[in-house]
Amino acid sequence: MSDATRLLEEQKAYYAARAPEYDDWWLRTGRHDRGPEFRSRWIAETNEVRAALAAFGAYGRILEIACGTGWWTQQLAEGAKEVTAVDASSEMIERCRTRVETAGLGAERVRYVQADLWDWTPERRYDEVFFGFWLSHVPEERFDAFWALIDTALVPGGRVFFVDSASDQGSSGASGAGEAAETEQREISGGRRFEIVKRYYEPRQLRERLAAIGWDFEVRTTAEFFLHAQGRRAAER
Repeated sequence: MSDATRLLEEQKAYYAARAPEYDDWWLRTGRHDRGPEFRSRWIAETNEVRAALAAFGAYGRILEIACGTGWWTQQLAEGAKEVTAVDASSEMIERCRTRVETAGLGAERVRYVQADLWDWTPERRYDEVFFGFWLSHVPEERFDAFWALIDTALVPGGRVFFVDSASDQGSSGASGAGEAAETEQREISGGRRFEIVKRYYEPRQLRERLAAIGWDFEVRTTAEFFLHAQGRRAAER
């Protein structure tokens, strides 16, 4: 088993185990509570990214990669014709389903697929692809393969929007650096520890990296916590 494969397997196990407490990180409660001032800044920036996604206008048939507990799925489903929400973790998918159904968005709007992305082939093409806090979990050696998958998932002229951690200062759930430069140590309640892939991008670096494989993206950051980007195949502008 290669190092990348080992890390990705451990990463899947981490998110399955983390599912019950993931929302504590997103809401900055429990052990992720850093006080009201930090939470206020965090919420303001999540709202900024949500507004950017709304302005992007993902209203067609959407593929969401790594849907997690559904914070983005709910927003996408409110305006989309259809959302296909993919995640490797059944624990995450069940929380996502509950959130979406509680919001009154039923099965006619969202389809759930439990699958390891690296073993999965899209059954159709989509107007838009969205992923939140996923690109940073893609190892460098699989970066090009991931974007090739995105290409096969999109209709001609299809668009992509993604959001991720801007830096390792407060936005991640890290509890220490991993052995390799692209990994972090993560700990869940109870003290169980995992090593996962976690890579941080600067906007210019990421734009250039994507341009080198044929994508044209606008990449922005919020004041502290998040990076968000939107784009499509360069030849389709």
